[in-house]
Amino acid sequence: MNKNIISDKNEISRIIKRLSAEILEDLKGSKDLVLIGIRTKGVYIAKRIRKEIEKQEKRKVPLGILDITLYRDDIERITEHPKAKETIIDFNIENKDIVLVDDVIWTGRTVRAAIDEIMDFGRPRRIKLCVLVDRGERELPIEPNYVGKKVVLRKNEWVEVYLKETDGMDGIVILSKRR
Repeated sequence: MNKNIISDKNEISRIIKRLSAEILEDLKGSKDLVLIGIRTKGVYIAKRIRKEIEKQEKRKVPLGILDITLYRDDIERITEHPKAKETIIDFNIENKDIVLVDDVIWTGRTVRAAIDEIMDFGRPRRIKLCVLVDRGERELPIEPNYVGKKVVLRKNEWVEVYLKETDGMDGIVILSKRR
């Protein structure tokens, strides 16, 4: 297996700062902003974005955690015994500007499941999508509003995001199988 590091911890830190600024500019501040991270790595990215936004705005931003396991349309393909973790949205989302955060977007199916679950909690003003990496090749017409990095992959490649909270280090890596 080949490994190509395309972003290190310094670049990821810059990406988080840029994404935070783009969110604030687009939403004209953080007044009605709510961040919701998709388990697992989307949660840690959302926490980093929240920290950056709170530093700039000098106000608290609600953060929710979403586990979309039971909302997936492909759950039977992944496992016979799905293990859902807790979804935590302990605040009102009515008329809020939700920014849904994930590490990588690919087919769009995870985001579709996340939107379905969010709607069970109420009716937000709007939902925007923020991803660290967009690897393209969508199966559904879902596009992120805020993108850290776009990558184009060959058939034998995939992208991995490493975060210090889960992996002990920060990095974005393209992996490939040797032919």
